[in-house]
Amino acid sequence: MRSVPQPARGVIVAILVLCMGHIFSNAVRTIPAIAVDVLTRDLGISAETLAQLTGVFPFAFAAVMLPVGVALDRYGVKRVALGLLVVAFAGALLGAVATGPWSMLVAQAVLGAGCSGMLMCPITFAARGLDTARFALWSGVIQAVGNTGMLLSASPLAALIEAVDWRAGYLACAGIALLAIPAVLLAVPRDRPEARPARSPMEDARDLLRIALLPAMRGVLVIALASFAATLGLRGLWGGPWLMEVKGLDRIAAGHVLLAFTVALTVGPALVGLALKRLGHDPGVLARSHLLAAGLILALVAGGPAGPLGMLPIWWDTLLLVAFGLLISFQVLGFSIVRAAVPPAQAGRALSALNVSFFLGAALLQAASGVMAGFGGVAAALATFAVALLLCTLGFMALTPRR
Repeated sequence: MRSVPQPARGVIVAILVLCMGHIFSNAVRTIPAIAVDVLTRDLGISAETLAQLTGVFPFAFAAVMLPVGVALDRYGVKRVALGLLVVAFAGALLGAVATGPWSMLVAQAVLGAGCSGMLMCPITFAARGLDTARFALWSGVIQAVGNTGMLLSASPLAALIEAVDWRAGYLACAGIALLAIPAVLLAVPRDRPEARPARSPMEDARDLLRIALLPAMRGVLVIALASFAATLGLRGLWGGPWLMEVKGLDRIAAGHVLLAFTVALTVGPALVGLALKRLGHDPGVLARSHLLAAGLILALVAGGPAGPLGMLPIWWDTLLLVAFGLLISFQVLGFSIVRAAVPPAQAGRALSALNVSFFLGAALLQAASGVMAGFGGVAAALATFAVALLLCTLGFMALTPRR
């Protein structure tokens, strides 16, 4: 077997270690999907209020992402990753001891801030250490490895909640962060960004805004508003209530369906990374995948008790969720579009701008879905994400420069 050259192997090991933070992020933000009933009971709130509380996570994430992008370019990946892991560890502990809505709100805010660079750290490290072709593949691998965190919050979390309680889920996530800190210290080399003249935060903000307004960036930032929001909406919050409250599954059975969904979200980015080597980086691929994903959400709702198709068996929901997970994984193409739009020295800012769009959209749409749930239940909450996907994909198609 042909061996990997030592420098390349070192980069790959560092990328995989940095992915531990992304694993943490995906695990901790999807806990409510399988624990919504016990969370609302113990915190004394409704499901709609829980949607508002957990929406603080992506709001805090988006707010901190801008300075994180600047810090990645100015101070390097290793130092930023270590700082974020300490904050994330503290947030998980706060989640475990939350006793009411206000303490959970604080926990979600701290977790959002701590997780704000968990994807950008390995992505930025890869963008600087790999050529464009390998980066396209590894951006998918990074997403796939990070998405294994959602595997932990499916069937394993369901079993943990039944055996202990939901607080144990947050403690388990704290353990992941605690393991990641020494791993990053040992395995990730200290990168040395190019020396730059001193800049004020306002100058950094203007520079990031200038990057975000580049013609090659506008369209992808628009579609990103709905892309991750739909994933988090289905897997992170409303998937569990849909399966348990609407379709009548118990927690363990719902966990198995969410596990299948999560497997699709986990292997999907890696498969997409391989597919893009053959398909190329055509923005039309991103648009078509997201239009189809919106249709799958509407088909899911149509198979509920109030839908036009009537109450369909659970295999229908499982099939649609798995297909959605595979299709929405084409969102990794956005990273390649952004990577090609700016020079390597600005990669941290540009990729952070994309991630801000991902999470700002998630925050806004999660809040909107909670409002819609108050009017039309879980089905209306899910439909919110389908409509957003359709509108943002059309915006992406209109704003993306033609080749």
